[in-house]
Amino acid sequence: MCRTPLGFHLRKYKNGKLLIKPSKGNINRFQKEIRMLIKKGVAWPTDKLIHALNEKITGWTNYYRTAVSSKVFSSIDDQIFLALKRWGLKRHARKGKRWIINHYFTRYKGDNWRFYCMVRDKKGNKNLLYLKNASDTKIRRHTKIMAEATPFNPVYKDYFDQREKDRKKRCLLSHKTDLAGLRIIQPYEGPSGVLGN
Repeated sequence: MCRTPLGFHLRKYKNGKLLIKPSKGNINRFQKEIRMLIKKGVAWPTDKLIHALNEKITGWTNYYRTAVSSKVFSSIDDQIFLALKRWGLKRHARKGKRWIINHYFTRYKGDNWRFYCMVRDKKGNKNLLYLKNASDTKIRRHTKIMAEATPFNPVYKDYFDQREKDRKKRCLLSHKTDLAGLRIIQPYEGPSGVLGN
């Protein structure tokens, strides 16, 4: 069992199985940063808070998406939900929990507790802006290159062509679907575009 300086925790079991997970120190540090950001954003427009959180969550989960991280991502979602509930209670001290849940959380793709707000685009149309869940990021295992393969050997041309096709396919999916997380991350334009707060 050992730790690497890059924030991963490695453990090899007696049966030869090796598991690489995010280190506990990095998980705790990230959760603390998220709580501090939410606490700092108690007076922000909701869309500004969502944009800031989406950037943090996207960067952190993409870094750890190649490790054994599914349970960690779900745990982070739970912590963010609790922090946002406290954020809502502090922001609306005279409102009850039910009002806050109805006002800031909605159902999205089977998730009954998705934090969201309404925003207007440049044309004035109303759009829903959702907070990204850490668990929206799908785990993607790294595919090692065959030890004997080299791009300078024509025998392996088809092999490297296939690897490049697979890479482009993953890139296309991550931009056109939500397989890599929600893609509703827009530049923040200020409170004038926020509705419902």
